Amino acid sequence: MAQEPFGTIDISPSAVSTIVDRAVHECYGVVGMANKSLTGGIAHVLSRDSHKGIDVSIRTDGIIIDIYVIVQYGTRIRAVAESIQNTVTYHVEQALNTPVQAVNVYIQGMRLNEE
Repeated sequence: MAQEPFGTIDISPSAVSTIVDRAVHECYGVVGMANKSLTGGIAHVLSRDSHKGIDVSIRTDGIIIDIYVIVQYGTRIRAVAESIQNTVTYHVEQALNTPVQAVNVYIQGMRLNEE
C-alpha cells in the first residue's frame, strides 16, 4: 500500500499473482504450476483459484513471492529456477514499481515427454 498525494494505492496479492503467472509461463522448461501440498491441491479444486502454485506476501519493504512449479524432465533445473526468478522479478518490478525482496522457486515435480 502506497500513500500518494491524491489518496492510497493498494495492490492485491491476486493482482500480483496474475503478473507472476504470466511471467512464469514465459520461462523455458516450465510445464505447469503445482500445489505446495495435497491439502492445497484439494483446496484449489474446491475454490477454483486461478493462481495455483503462487503465494504472494506484500510488505512495506517489498514483495516476497513463492512459486511452486513442475519442470520438463531433461532441462537444467537450476537454470529453469534462475530464469523464473529473473523473469518474475523483472515483470513485477516493471509493472508495480515496487521492489521484489525474494522469489523462492520450489520444484514440485518433473514431467517426462510422452512420445
